[in-house]
Formats: sequence, C-alpha cells, structure tokens
Amino acid sequence: METPVVKGLRADAWRNRARLLAVAEDVFASRGPSASTEDIAVAAGVGIGTVFRHFPTKEALLEAVFVERLQRLIDDARQLSSAPDAGQAFFIFFRSVLDQAHSKSAIADALAHAGIDLKDSMAGVKEDLNAGLNALLVRAQRVGAVRDDIGIAELLALLVGAARAVDHAAGNTDVEDRTLEVILDGLRPHSRRSTRG
Repeated sequence: METPVVKGLRADAWRNRARLLAVAEDVFASRGPSASTEDIAVAAGVGIGTVFRHFPTKEALLEAVFVERLQRLIDDARQLSSAPDAGQAFFIFFRSVLDQAHSKSAIADALAHAGIDLKDSMAGVKEDLNAGLNALLVRAQRVGAVRDDIGIAELLALLVGAARAVDHAAGNTDVEDRTLEVILDGLRPHSRRSTRG
C-alpha cells in the first residue's frame, strides 16, 4: 500500500508545483518581478511554506517561471512545425515570442540583479528553442513566405531588436503594431511585402 501513496503524493506535489508556477507567472506578469512570494501564496490559495517547499527562494521561483516560459515556447514551436501553413506558423511564433518579451526581460533583469546567471539553467532550453525556431524558419522559406537570405543568427538578432522596440513603445499598442508590421514585412520576400504606407 505504500507505493500507491508515494506515487499519489508525487503526482500531487507535481500538480502543486505546476499550479504555483502558473500562478507565479500571472502574478509576476501583472505586478512585475518585485511581487513577493507571499503575494503568490495568497493568489494560489496556499501557505507560504508550500511555496518554499517547491522553491526555496524567490529567485528560484523566478528562474523556474523563466525556464517554464521558454519551455512553453519550445512546445509551441514543435506544434507549429507541423501546421499546414508554414508561413503563417512562422509569423504566429514570431509574434508569440514578442508577446512574452517584456515580462521575460523583466524577470531576467531581476535575476541578473540578484546575481543569478541563467546560462546553466538555460543551456539545453536555449538550444531546443533555437532548433525549433530554425525549423519554423526553414519551412517558411521553403514555401516562399520568408526571404531566403537570412538564417537563425539574423532571425535571433531581429527578435532581440523587435523586443527592444516593443519595450521602447512603452505600451502604446498602435506604435507596437506598426513597428512589428515593419519588421515582419522586412522578413517577407520582396514580391510579397506589404505595400501599406
């Protein structure tokens, strides 16, 4: 009888951890990385001890949220890599990366300020994310939806630049949308670029 109980506890603990991560992501997204672990415990409806059992420090929780977001992007890239419209899949993914860019940067900045180097925890995740992004790029190029004179290095540089541009727009959605459209238009082959003024 002990094994099923242990298995049940493990599954329960895993669900608790996943729930805490989801709640923490929402809290950090709405209040910024300065939100406290107490805020997260209250939002999750658990005691602070439960939070610390899974994440011994706030920095550990921030890091887990950061890595979880990247993992979700990897999952999205894999799912989109079999979408029937390769061009649309690529542009959906590009936009989804930028949708998360601001809060991701804020979390990364908070971790850097706390002296935490994300290189170790991100090593495998970053490699998988780049592979997923490259697969989407190559598929989109094969069907002529994306210009064929760029590779993953240029695409990553564009994503970084686009993320900074979104930050610079400071929540002005009209400016964000127009700026993003210019960047996306530049990714299309010349004959397929928008003629919007």
